[in-house]
Amino acid sequence: MAEVLFYERPVPLNRTAHKDLRIKPIPNLKFASTVHSVPLTGVEFPAAARDLPILFGGLTPEDAGPMALLGLRENENLFVNEAGQWEANTYIPAFVRRYPFVLAEKPVGQEGDDFTVFLDEAYEGFGLTEGDRLFKEDGAETELLANAVKFLGEFQQHVARTQWFMQQLRKHNLLEPRNIRLEKDGKSINLNGLFVVNEDKLRQLDEKTTHEFLREGVFGWIYAHLLSLSNIDRIGQRLGQREQVEVVEAASATKN
Repeated sequence: MAEVLFYERPVPLNRTAHKDLRIKPIPNLKFASTVHSVPLTGVEFPAAARDLPILFGGLTPEDAGPMALLGLRENENLFVNEAGQWEANTYIPAFVRRYPFVLAEKPVGQEGDDFTVFLDEAYEGFGLTEGDRLFKEDGAETELLANAVKFLGEFQQHVARTQWFMQQLRKHNLLEPRNIRLEKDGKSINLNGLFVVNEDKLRQLDEKTTHEFLREGVFGWIYAHLLSLSNIDRIGQRLGQREQVEVVEAASATKN
């Protein structure tokens, strides 16, 4: 499931089990270095569109969802370098920024809220001696944890809004398949299972739907998506630069 992408040992946050847990900032995002795409919410489209291709991934339009394309090869994020640093001055999706916490649905039949906070116990920033506490001595949340939970709640609201957005795209049959094919040095890369908004169908929307899309901000998200598609070529350039480095490193290793 995408929800637990790069979470190795997700467990429910527990005031008793985690009462002494501390967290310290880790100056890298290595955990995200092996994902070539991550889910994106609609509210992120305008900011993400400057740097990342925004596409809709899925087997069919019915199960497609928005995603930021981060790489062209399996298990490779072209925006994270060997040191785990994200490319400076480029957008980091909220899906990545919320780590090591995540809001997940509770099992069916379990009492309480529909969602509960999980954390990744494998996160290297967690410990019992260094960093800031998650809970105060009396068991109350610290400001750090409260802010993290607030961010998760806002993210979930954006997810719900994005799901409505996707319903509109499907309702008006606006998605069409898009195969990405890049040719380089006699080799080709093919990415399937992707969809984009069909501009011709967008222009044919009736007046009522057009007014609704304007009122709800749908057009802004759609055009951010369409403008972002030019970043696919930039992703290809990033891959080319990384391949050049790999060639140099391989040649150096052979000499040694």
